[in-house]
Amino acid sequence: MPEIVMYTTTYCPYCSSAKSLLDSKGVSWEEINLDREPHRRAEMIEKAQGRRSVPQIFVDGKGVGGFDELADLDRGGDLDGILQNG
Repeated sequence: MPEIVMYTTTYCPYCSSAKSLLDSKGVSWEEINLDREPHRRAEMIEKAQGRRSVPQIFVDGKGVGGFDELADLDRGGDLDGILQNG
């Protein structure tokens, strides 16, 4: 299983949707909640190449993007392969 890291905030509907989608795939992830760990926002922005919105999702260190990109990968049939192979 690949390592999945998701940067989130507490009251973010897109974060909740991303978590639900990943739950439906039966995978686990590390959640970094920026409300609880605000000092990690700069880390997220750097890893996400300047993107500031949440969620920001990384699979084995590679940026997937946010919920919209994750959902697009799922609709296109590519997400399962990424989650299996990293």
